[in-house]
Amino acid sequence: MPEESRKFTDTSDSSPVRGYMYQPAKASGDGLVFTHGAGGNSNSALLKALGSVFAEAGYLVLLCDLPFRQLRPSGPPRPGDAAGDRAGLKRAAELMRARVQGRIFLGGQSYGGRQATMLAADEPNLVDGLLLTSYPLHPPGKPEKVRTEHFPRLQTPALFVEGSRDPFASLEEMEAALKLIPARTSMLRIDGGGHDLVGRKAAVAEQLARKILDSFQQFFGRT
Repeated sequence: MPEESRKFTDTSDSSPVRGYMYQPAKASGDGLVFTHGAGGNSNSALLKALGSVFAEAGYLVLLCDLPFRQLRPSGPPRPGDAAGDRAGLKRAAELMRARVQGRIFLGGQSYGGRQATMLAADEPNLVDGLLLTSYPLHPPGKPEKVRTEHFPRLQTPALFVEGSRDPFASLEEMEAALKLIPARTSMLRIDGGGHDLVGRKAAVAEQLARKILDSFQQFFGRT
């Protein structure tokens, strides 16, 4: 089993990184940086479950708060926050790169995942793969406002995890959107899952995290 998560802080750069580091008992050499959605933080049920389960499997895991969340403990990001949030994710990936010898994976829930894909589209050599849960393809009820302008530039392999009842994207809409991405992609479908996938139930979060890990290792391979 992994060690307890420990608070992590790095302020050596203009983009501070704060969150929780999960140390594996037996390291595989790979690392995962994962972040939260617009309404959450790195202490959410799904993120904690992913941290624990992936660390148990040998990954060094950093769950980080995006810069907008470091500035404001609640509320959504503002329109001008996105560039700074991507800078924070880039710095977190760089810090992870200095700590592991193997592959680096980056991802996030909803808004955090979208920022990760935009960062990877701009910097294709930054990480080896993406893990994206509940990608916010469009605002609820506004399917015409799709957020895929960067998808044709995405060269990083990506695993998407999508709930069948997510108002931000139907499974059919996501399938169509993934065809825009030139990199290798896969989608794990969660029957009955809403945008948050698990709510606040820790037991459900752990079950889902193990399901995600299984699909993740099938898609990216084990070290």
